[in-house]
Amino acid sequence: EVRTTRVEVVEGIGRRGGLDAGGIYERLSPGVVTVLSIFDDGSQALDDEGTGGQGSGFVLDAEGYVATNAHVVTGEGSNADRADDVYVEFSDGNRVAAEIVGVDPFADVALLRVSPSGLSLTPLSLGSSDRIRVGEPVAAIGSPFGERQSLTVGVISALDRNIRSLTRFGIGDAIQTDASINPGNSGGPLLDGRGRVLGINAQIKSSSGGGEGVGFAIPVDAVRRSLRELRSDGRVDYGYLGLTTLPLWPQLADRLDLDSPDGALVVEVSGGSPADDAGLEAGKEEITFQGQDQIVAGGDVVLAVDGRRLTRTRDLSDAISARSAGEKVTLTVVRDGDRREIEVELGPRPAGAGG
Repeated sequence: EVRTTRVEVVEGIGRRGGLDAGGIYERLSPGVVTVLSIFDDGSQALDDEGTGGQGSGFVLDAEGYVATNAHVVTGEGSNADRADDVYVEFSDGNRVAAEIVGVDPFADVALLRVSPSGLSLTPLSLGSSDRIRVGEPVAAIGSPFGERQSLTVGVISALDRNIRSLTRFGIGDAIQTDASINPGNSGGPLLDGRGRVLGINAQIKSSSGGGEGVGFAIPVDAVRRSLRELRSDGRVDYGYLGLTTLPLWPQLADRLDLDSPDGALVVEVSGGSPADDAGLEAGKEEITFQGQDQIVAGGDVVLAVDGRRLTRTRDLSDAISARSAGEKVTLTVVRDGDRREIEVELGPRPAGAGG
C-alpha cells in the first residue's frame, strides 16, 4: 500500500516578509531525504572505508521520484561513472535502495526513484524562480555533515550568480543565499515562505570548507526542465552554438563605435562547431580596454536570437540552452557595421566543451 501526505501551501507568508520556519519544517521535513552513494563493487558496507558520497534530496511525487544534485551520485562530465549503489533515507530512519533515472551534469541535477510500496511519502511542491527577489526569506533543509533533517534560514542574497557545473559550462543563473549550507546539504531544497521549492542547494563558497554565509542553489525553473527530460528520456538535450562572447558594456560599445550596448561580442568561435559551420566570425585584433583588459575586437556582434534582443549578459547562452540539438535559430548580427541574419542549426552540447 502506498501512502502519501498532502501538503497544504500556506498563502501569504512569503508576501508579508515573514517566514514560519518551524511550521515549514514540521510540514515538509518528512519530504526531505538523505542520499547515500557507493562508488565501488558493492561489497563494502555504507559505513566502510570505501569510496562513498552523501547528500540530500527531496520527494517529488507519490510515484517515488526524488530530486538531488548530479554530483551526489556521479562524477564530472556526461560519461563520468555513476554510483554503483544509491540509497535514500527518510526522516523516520527508513532506508531504501534507489534507481538513478538520469543525470544532467550541465545543471547539476539528478533524478532518482524508489519503490513507493509501503512508504509514507510527502512530496514537495515546485515553485517558480522567475519572480523571486533579493531579500526574500528562505529556508534550507538537509543533512549537513551527515546531521539529518537540519533546518537553516536566511534570505536570498543575490541572483544570476555564475557557479560551476560538472562540465566546463557554468551555471549562470544560480541563487545566492546566506542560509547556512554545508557539505551534505547538496541536493536538498531551498524553500520560500510558502514552503515551495525555489531551488536545489548545490554549492558553497568557503575558505574553511564550511558554510560562511555564501551558498548557492540551482533555480527551480532550470531544475524543472531537467527533471522533465530526465524522466522522459534519461538525459537532457541542450542546444550548442560554439561561441565565446563578451557582454557589450556601454564603454566597450563606445570604444567599438557601436550604436547600442545591447548584444554579445564574439571573441572566439570553436572550430567545427555549429557557429563555425554557419560562418560566424570572431575578432582578431587585441585592444586595451579601460587601461588593463585585453579585448579581442573586430568580431561579429550578436544582437538578437529569433528576433528577441539580447539585453542581459546571459541572454544568448540562455536562448541557446533553452533549445535542443537539431533546432534552427536565426541570429541578428552586426559585422563591419552591416546588419545581417545568420541561420544556425544547433548541435548537441558536448560535456567537455567550454562555450
